[in-house]
Amino acid sequence: MVKKVLMICLGNICRSPIAEVVMVDTLEKAKVKDVEVDSAAIGGWHVGNRADPRAISTLQKHGLKCTHIVRQIRKQDFSEFDFIFGMDEDNMSELRRLAPKESKAELLMLGDFGLEKKNRIIEDPYYERGAEGFETAYQQCVVACAAFMKERLQK
Repeated sequence: MVKKVLMICLGNICRSPIAEVVMVDTLEKAKVKDVEVDSAAIGGWHVGNRADPRAISTLQKHGLKCTHIVRQIRKQDFSEFDFIFGMDEDNMSELRRLAPKESKAELLMLGDFGLEKKNRIIEDPYYERGAEGFETAYQQCVVACAAFMKERLQK
């Protein structure tokens, strides 16, 4: 049975597309099949655009490619996806607010997997100068995606 994972951040141009690409790469390297991964925004400001160039270049630096086009989370995502991940507490509270009563998706914070409690928030690097925050988010996603995969997706 196919499991579906949705990565969420505020605008779907920084953290969630990085998390999407990292999760796909993690699953492929571990030869885990039957998992679909996507990402989306809480807000609609960037819908139809590509990820932030700093996110794309950070992924490219690690040999990964991001072709994602920004979309906003939809009501049906809560019934179509098994796991919906937020990157910080604001994402999580917004996801809980948006989730319909009949939601089947488990709402989780990505940083709760594999990261120390003090580092579990994947901070939004959008307003920072340069790409350092994007690299930090990438490194956090590498650890968290691997930990989630081992804990919940590998048999």
